[in-house]
Amino acid sequence: MNSVPNGKEIKIGDQQMIVSRTDTKGIIEYANHDFSEISGYALSELVNKPHNIVRHPDMPAAVFKLMWERLKNGQDIYAVVKNLAKNGDYYWVTTKFDIRKHPFENRVSGFVAYRQGAPSHVVDVISKLYAEMLEIEKVSGMEASEKYLAGFLDSKRMTYDEYMNTIVAESAGFKSFFKKMAGLFS
Repeated sequence: MNSVPNGKEIKIGDQQMIVSRTDTKGIIEYANHDFSEISGYALSELVNKPHNIVRHPDMPAAVFKLMWERLKNGQDIYAVVKNLAKNGDYYWVTTKFDIRKHPFENRVSGFVAYRQGAPSHVVDVISKLYAEMLEIEKVSGMEASEKYLAGFLDSKRMTYDEYMNTIVAESAGFKSFFKKMAGLFS
């Protein structure tokens, strides 16, 4: 799936935890040291930049559309994402996005993303789905890719969340990891 010439996979250590906070438009307000180190960007190159600075071209647009729709509707979401480092290398993460509420108004003020390296078995499963979706997007557009994802989930008789729970959240203690991270950064 790697479409960036000479890009190689960056393996994220078990103790590395990537955290970022954005506003409602996806502009990075905070990035931790692990995010900087793994992505190859200095913190000053990340803060006040769109989070898509690390978007890998192998990621289907339909996945990001789904994530943004969920977040803007006030719904947390798990996702598996392939990110692009500054030098053209890539890294896979499991991500849980949380909603930040304005402290004095009942409105979304931004999002916090907690990430850990995605296990290889998760990457094997999701990369096949993403490759299919990306090919459909190239030929028929994002709406066709969204329909493919919906049909894929229907064939498994699962919602998106159930599918993510099956491949990610219930494996390798990810739920407890994300719960701990939310406690530290909320």
